[in-house]
Amino acid sequence: MPRAPAGAARLCPAMPDNPLIDQISERVERLLLRHGELLRTNELLAGQVRQLTHERDSLKSRLLAARARIDALIDRLPPAHAGEGENPPAAREGRA
Repeated sequence: MPRAPAGAARLCPAMPDNPLIDQISERVERLLLRHGELLRTNELLAGQVRQLTHERDSLKSRLLAARARIDALIDRLPPAHAGEGENPPAAREGRA
């Protein structure tokens, strides 16, 4: 069995007796918990983005449909007579 170099016991003490290893281990545990929390938060936010994207697309579709209906109504209006302004013919006749 190979023998450890002199002083190796001082450089690598047993795990339970090393407070630095304990601190690192606790820090790693906290980081792993935080990572899990961030993953869950990210999933929730991604779901919200999907929901809002769907809502936005639905509103865009409704807007386009409303514009199409308004354009159809405008196309059904009688053409305005050139030079008559905005007054309807009945209003002009009443002033004469």
